[in-house]
Formats: sequence, C-alpha cells, structure tokens
Amino acid sequence: MKKIITIDELMAATVAALGYGYMDIFAKLFRWPWYIALLACLFVGMTLEPLIHRIVFSKAVQKKKRNRIFTYIAIVLLFLVAHSISSRWMGASMLQYLTEQFIYVIAFPVLGFFINLLLRQYRISRVKERYGDGSRGYIYGLEEKEIQEANQQNQRLFGQYDADCAVKTRTGIYVGEKDLEFLSYLGIPYAKPPVGKLRWKAPEPLPSSDTVWEARHFGASAIQVQHKGVILTEHRQSEDCLTLNITVSTKQTEARKPVLVLFHNGDFSFGGSTDPLLHGTEFVKTHPDVVFVSFNYRLGIFGFIDFSEVPGGENYPDANNLGLLDQIAALKWIQENIAAFGGDPDRVTVLGFESGAVSISLLSVCPQAKGLFRKAFLFNGSPENAYTTSENARILARDLLKETHASTMEELCQMSSETLKEAAQKLWLNLCAPSCDNRLIPADIYRAWQNGAASDIEFIIGIPRNEMLIYRSFVGNKNYIDGLSRAVEDEQKTMDASTVGAIQAYVETQMASCTELEATSRLAEQWLAANLYRSAAVLAERGNKVHLLYWDEKPIIENLGAGSTDVAATLLGNSETLQMYGSVINADVSEVLQAFLVKFINGESLKLIHNEIKGIDSIHWKAFPRALTVSEGNIESGRIEKKISRIPGLLDCLVKKN
Repeated sequence: MKKIITIDELMAATVAALGYGYMDIFAKLFRWPWYIALLACLFVGMTLEPLIHRIVFSKAVQKKKRNRIFTYIAIVLLFLVAHSISSRWMGASMLQYLTEQFIYVIAFPVLGFFINLLLRQYRISRVKERYGDGSRGYIYGLEEKEIQEANQQNQRLFGQYDADCAVKTRTGIYVGEKDLEFLSYLGIPYAKPPVGKLRWKAPEPLPSSDTVWEARHFGASAIQVQHKGVILTEHRQSEDCLTLNITVSTKQTEARKPVLVLFHNGDFSFGGSTDPLLHGTEFVKTHPDVVFVSFNYRLGIFGFIDFSEVPGGENYPDANNLGLLDQIAALKWIQENIAAFGGDPDRVTVLGFESGAVSISLLSVCPQAKGLFRKAFLFNGSPENAYTTSENARILARDLLKETHASTMEELCQMSSETLKEAAQKLWLNLCAPSCDNRLIPADIYRAWQNGAASDIEFIIGIPRNEMLIYRSFVGNKNYIDGLSRAVEDEQKTMDASTVGAIQAYVETQMASCTELEATSRLAEQWLAANLYRSAAVLAERGNKVHLLYWDEKPIIENLGAGSTDVAATLLGNSETLQMYGSVINADVSEVLQAFLVKFINGESLKLIHNEIKGIDSIHWKAFPRALTVSEGNIESGRIEKKISRIPGLLDCLVKKN
C-alpha cells in the first residue's frame, strides 16, 4: 500500500543534493584537506536534508495538491538556477550530485521493500509450518517458562520501594515496572474481591488505603470455560479477578493524556486481559501520548445468571448482569484514579472486540455508566448478541442446580470455585450473555439509542467478513457446530416469514457448492454483519457521529478465519502475538489504522492528508453510510451494503425492525 518512493522524497533529495554539491565544490576551490572537506560536506548536507524534509512534508504543503505542485516547481527552478551558477562560475555540474543523491534516496527504500517482503514471506511460512491447514484451531506453543511467568502474583511491599515506579491512588500505592519506553502497572484491584459473602454480589468499592503493593504481574483471569483454542487455559483463574492494568509512556507531558480502555473478547464465557494479543505496550511505545488500560470482569455463571427462582435468590438481584457492573466499577475507578498516571478522566475512549464490543453497546445506554466514556470503538459486537432474556438466565440457574445437586442459594454459595467451574464447563452451551432486564439495561437497546440515551458518544463500528472460523478456532469443531445451530435457530425466530424463506433459499443454493455447515456459517456471517450495520444505521439516524470499518482481509490460513484477532493485533501493534494466532500483520495497514484510532481518541477529523504517513495517499474516512474497507492491504472509503449481505431482504429487514 505504501509507495516505495515518492516524488516528494525526490524533490527533497534535489535540494539536499545542492547542499552536498556546493559544499564539495567550495572545499575543492579553497583546497581544504580532504577530511575537513568531507566533514563540512556532510555537516551542510545532513543539516539541510531534514530541514527541506520538514518543509516538503509539512501539512501546509501536503494538504492541497496545488501547494505540492507549487513547491515542486519552486524546487526545480531553484535547482536549475543553482546548477547554472555552478556550471558558469565554478566549473562544476550539479547533475552529478543530483544523480548520486537520487541513487541514494531510491536504493534504500527499494532495498528495504524487498527485505520487508522477504521477512513477511518468512513469517507467513513459519505460521503455515506451525498450523498446516489450520483445521486443529489455535495452537500457541507456549513454553513452560512463559506460563510460569504469567502466573506470578503481586505481593505486598514493606520498607523501601522504587519511588520512580510508584503511583499513589486512593485505594493504595502501586509499584510498577519500568522499561526504556514505558511503565506498566499490572494487576491493580479496582473493587473488593467478589468472594465469600460477595459471591454473586455487585462489586463493592475498595476502601481508601496507603498500603504499598507490587504491580508487576497480571491478576488472575476470571473463572471460565476451558476450550482448547483459548490461550488463557493455563493461566491461573480465580473469583478474585477484578483487576486492571495500566501502561503509560516514560515520556512525560504537562497536559493529561487521553485514555484508551480495552474490553476483552470471549463470548462472555472465556478470555481476559492477560491475553498477549490485547497488551498495550507496543501501542504506547508508538503513541506515547495515550494511556492504555485493560481489565478483567466476571464471566459465565459467576457473571451472568438469574437466581430469582432459587430459594434465597432474592438476595442476589444483580447476578444476571454482574459482568457489566464489574465493567462500570472499573470505569469508575479509572475516573477517580487515572489522573495519578497522567491520564485525563474526561477523555476516555473504550475499545472492545466481540463480547467486549457488545458490553460497550449496552453500557452506552446504561444510566450507571453515563459520562464514563466519550468515544466507543466496537468491533464485531452489536446489542443483538445480548438480547438474552431473563428467562434464559433463569433456565441456566435451574440447570446449575441440577448439575451441582443443590437446591438453595446457601448451598451454591458454600460450594468451591472448582466445583462450580466444573458445572459451568458442562453447561457452556447454555451460558448467557448480559440480559436486557429493563433494570440496569433497557429492554430495547435500539429504542434507547433512538431516544438519545447515547447521544453524547461518538462511535466506530467494525464489521468482519470472515469471523465465524475464528470462533471455531477458539471452541473447537464440535462446540462450533452446536453453538452455530443454536444461534441460527434463535435468530430465525426474530425474522418475518418472507425473510426466513429467503434465508432457506440461500442455504439451499449454497449447498450446491458446499456443505450444510459451510452454508450455515456463511449465513451466520451475514447476520452478524447485518446486525452491526443496523447498529450504525440506528445511531446515525439519531444523529450520533458514526464511522464504519469493514475488515475484508483474506486469512493467511483459510480455516483460521480473519477478523477480531487480526484487527486487535493491527490496532495495538502486537505483531509477534498475531503470528501465534496464525496470521501476519500488514505493517502499512497497522500504521494507518493506528493513526485513525489516535485521531479518534483525540477528537480529530478522521482524515489522513497526503504523505501524513510517508508513502500513503490521502484517505478520508467518511461517516456512515460510507465505510473504510480494508481489503488485500488496500484501504478505501465506500458503500458496503452489497458486500455484507447476499440474502435478499435481510439487511432491509433488520434495519427496518426499528
């Protein structure tokens, strides 16, 4: 996508050639010693080169085509005049110096291009060597040392500690770890541990404290369903999981920095901030003026279940949405304490993938979360994924009683975490998403959006083209088939008869060239995309600023898909980790999308002027209904309706539901 060499670089080289050339000529005329002549030539040329680069690549020049043309003309005229003077009165031609400078300017980018191409092919070959055809799903190949390091725990500190790495908050003093370019503070608790009497209770604020703690290790992941393809399978898990992680640059600024808060993925039943795919260190190193935060929240039966029909369940009224209440508690802790880390609590942007994105869409209309964030980037998660009724959550509670042979809440509360985890593993297909209970969350998110519940929030909504295979890679083929069948069955219940007929006809047509499973998977993919498009349409109709991102990149390995994992790594710059997930980052796409993300965080217009990123033409990410499409390494803005749905009437049916 990047141009190997641009005319702007050649123009800058033209002026630089004059600096090197004239200094070389003067040295010969005055018969300076060769080493003095060389030093003088290098000094003048190397001083002039960055100066002319700043002029040529400045916003004033690059913003408009006519400004670039005038600059090019001025540089050419300058060179011609200088060449004429040197030829007539100094007896030396500037063309030789220009040729040498052009060779230098062209050769290195071309060499770099081929080196990067070879490195990319090498990385792809390594990925293919590890994964083969990808039919086994994700296989990370973590070493025992890595697992042990990830499972270390923070300890209370007594006596002296490194004050340069310490931050005092209302809830304690946390001593992080310093790298050359960043400081990390890991495993900071943001609420009381939800254990013992607090199991299945809303998170409670921590008391004020001056206790000193290490903040060098990630906190435990939430207790979760174990799938072979989930990287956190061997990470320690605990009910005491309400911790967050903060990464800041060592580069200090007087002004407070905007804050990016990441909500992890995992279908509300697995995942966590320890996943290296979601680490923020690379992002902060590249963008030091942003504070990065990630956190854990309760999952599965510990986070989303309804005990209202269980004897004693009236004492646990919040159990159906505890994971969301945890998220709100984390955001409130950030509001109260992030200034101590250099962050600005009034400039919080949230970024979520899959279930993390679903959570953000729900919090955008939640009165308890009002004002906790101003901008939201949702990739592959719409409210439709959370239209779980409280009845489903009550059924889950009944199933849990049967599985554990319990009959009351008292008995459930006395059970060990391990016993409950084993029960959740058997019930994973019935695990619930958050409930639109009309208590914490309105019963109809789309209606709430239409009524202005999220009117003060700007959105980016991301749509993947090939996401279902990623889900299969996490949960395995059998679980994927069972989950897909359940999802399709539930979705059809919301459709009108004509749309259901079109869907059935689509599946039958597809089955002429593929299996029923593949046809159903393609159907689910289009439902997902159409529901995400619907979210954007409703918000835009209400008047929110909304931008669409359509990820149409082909997977490196077809059976692993391409979607949330690729976009997460691309946005955060986690190249090495993405290779563990069976893909390879396109560095140009990563640089562009990160630039747009930072502009979004800073409240700037989503435009890249010509050469704002060297070698990239101007890109204008226009608002909905246009979308920024990433496809085969190219980025362009346009309409995507025909790309996301090939089922007649599906998109219209969903959008018109409102």
